[in-house]
Amino acid sequence: MEKEPYKLSATEAIEKIKAGNLTSLELISSYVNHIKKTEPKIHAWAFFDENIVLKRAKEIDHKIKEGTFKGKLFGIPFGVKDIYNTIDMPTEMGSPIWKDFTPGNDSRCVFYLKYEGGIVMGKTVTAEFAVHHPGPTVNPHNPEHTPGTSSSGSAAAVATSMVPIAIGSQTAGSTIRPASYCGVYGYKPTFGLIPRTGVLKTVDVLDHVTIFSRTIEDLKLAFDNMRVMGHNFPLIQEKLEDQSKQKKSPPWKIAFIKTHLWETWEDYAKEAFINFINKLSKLEGIEIKEINLPEELKLAHETHDLIYNKALSYYYNPEYTRNRDQLSTVFKEMLEKGIKTSSETYKEYLSKQQSLIQRLDEFFEENNIDCILTLSTAGEAQKGLHSIEKKDSCLIWTLCGVPTVNLPVFKGPNGLPFGAQAIFRKYKDYSLFNFLDFLKVKEFIQDVDYQSKNE
Repeated sequence: MEKEPYKLSATEAIEKIKAGNLTSLELISSYVNHIKKTEPKIHAWAFFDENIVLKRAKEIDHKIKEGTFKGKLFGIPFGVKDIYNTIDMPTEMGSPIWKDFTPGNDSRCVFYLKYEGGIVMGKTVTAEFAVHHPGPTVNPHNPEHTPGTSSSGSAAAVATSMVPIAIGSQTAGSTIRPASYCGVYGYKPTFGLIPRTGVLKTVDVLDHVTIFSRTIEDLKLAFDNMRVMGHNFPLIQEKLEDQSKQKKSPPWKIAFIKTHLWETWEDYAKEAFINFINKLSKLEGIEIKEINLPEELKLAHETHDLIYNKALSYYYNPEYTRNRDQLSTVFKEMLEKGIKTSSETYKEYLSKQQSLIQRLDEFFEENNIDCILTLSTAGEAQKGLHSIEKKDSCLIWTLCGVPTVNLPVFKGPNGLPFGAQAIFRKYKDYSLFNFLDFLKVKEFIQDVDYQSKNE
């Protein structure tokens, strides 16, 4: 049976449009109708205007018909977390302070996708200033449970097929966590590979542009069209475009890592993960060994928190000074912690971050491993949109700037998804994709399709 257009992956839809079996207008119209049915239950969108997207789809179809279309994305829609500038849509950053603010330009990565013929479907809900205080988005599998902050709107929109791809961000665990709770792929690239110009700034040394999708192919499609490349970025060009540094033939050498937080995670999650590792170890082309992380990396959470709070207190001093009554309690508490931290201490912890980045890189080298596998979250999503989530290991990989992806492979006792997390060495992003392709070929992971549960 032929799929409804909105159920297609971005990669599938592009092939149909290129072959003349689908138009961009038909694709976008299908998404518009689906959003109208689904959004009232999910609350994933901070801004959505069907007139804007239908007009854009008609323009792209016209260019395709007359032979002047030059892009790679052929009218594919994507969601944009509401911390990214968009030229014809508001950017409110999850705060009433910035209600109705329209920046008048596109962030660089949004521009790149639009330049290739992508269509901004709308702005997805973010936590307040992309930190902790959640928006109205619910978990698509059970509306009484958290979808995870702060890229909750992007994760939920992808999980419910309201878009095939969405942009998020991660400064702590803001992509891996909602991807785990909503049951989709969430990918945080190596720090700095996707430009952050025109994006809300929280912490210069931690902010990552991220991607959600339901397929591995769509993750790579978005990444290829968003990342920086060329001779103006010599380090990245050398690391990513030299195929000899990215290609990897089996065996894949995997480190099973519990981290120092293992004892605090849910028993059912630990059991599911160990079973996952045992099954994976039986695949031809896989070598797995359990290894402990270096002791120094136990300092990651403390280091991350101090840097995070201090940077927030600097960038959000105007909001704290002038609009304190419109800030959430949790955000004010973080700012106040940062205000009390001296510049000298902040510089000391920035140095600690660099030491931990180096130590993790050495860990990969010393143990001759390609990939670290661990849990994405302590278990499935907790009940309550304002629930306090148990600590996970996301902060370690964010602090160290390494590429990581959530694999939507588990179900908890309440039938809610949660994921495993694959972490690769810095700048080994295409190796990560190659590993995911290997797992898919072996039918160990698969495309996500939870749509029937949300209609």
